[in-house]
Amino acid sequence: MHAYSNCTEVCLASLLYNPRPFEARTLARHFESKAICPMQAPSSKIRTIRSFVRRTGRLTPSQQKALQELWPLYGIENSGELLDFAALFGRESEVVLEIGFGNGETLVEQAAASPGKDFIGVEVHEPGVGHAMLKARDAGVSNLKLIMHDAIEVLIERVPATSLARVNLYFPDPWPKKRHHKRRIVQYDFLALVTDRLREQGVLNIATDWANYAEHIDTIIAESDRVTRKERREHDGDQPFDRPRTKFERRGLRKGHRIWDWSLAKTPA
Repeated sequence: MHAYSNCTEVCLASLLYNPRPFEARTLARHFESKAICPMQAPSSKIRTIRSFVRRTGRLTPSQQKALQELWPLYGIENSGELLDFAALFGRESEVVLEIGFGNGETLVEQAAASPGKDFIGVEVHEPGVGHAMLKARDAGVSNLKLIMHDAIEVLIERVPATSLARVNLYFPDPWPKKRHHKRRIVQYDFLALVTDRLREQGVLNIATDWANYAEHIDTIIAESDRVTRKERREHDGDQPFDRPRTKFERRGLRKGHRIWDWSLAKTPA
């Protein structure tokens, strides 16, 4: 989905308190690019770069009721502690995480179609989370959990290293204006973060309908040593890679946009 409700935030301050190896490199590169020393920059004044706009939105009565009554069944509270997926789902299985699932319809569809896998959806938009829980209840899925929080912080603070089989990022906000390109979620450090959380042979799947963003993603992939491109598709909505068609994809197609899909494998250590 386009990240007007896309739950992804590059919060540099959080990296200061999570000294994992790749995060130290991320922070070092950030300060190096600004020509300042990290020891001279108070953490309280580090600028937050967001790749989403947090919308309040209007909750329907059914969405509000879902947030109250279905959250105990599908919701994961943001405690800051590492998640234990086996304990959370009551079994050992592949875990798929989706960043910014929007209204959750395609996420629920994937969970229903793959009962042998477990799915985590991360989204900041309350109406979308409420809608997703209603769809999950109606579909009778038990292999789905939702987190209502910033996805970057969730990946940094809550997802154990080498624990995910797959990460999905479908139609993130393209931030088309050049001055906003720094807000695009697909950057070198994002790939470093995701691949750190992917297990060996794990994959990252991305889709967009913006040509300029597709060029940007191609550049990031080509210059990164963290991922290997398994497949790239450019199509008119008729060749989605291992995913349902999304709301934002349909909107892009109505505007005459083409669709780009990537499947990226974690580069072996």
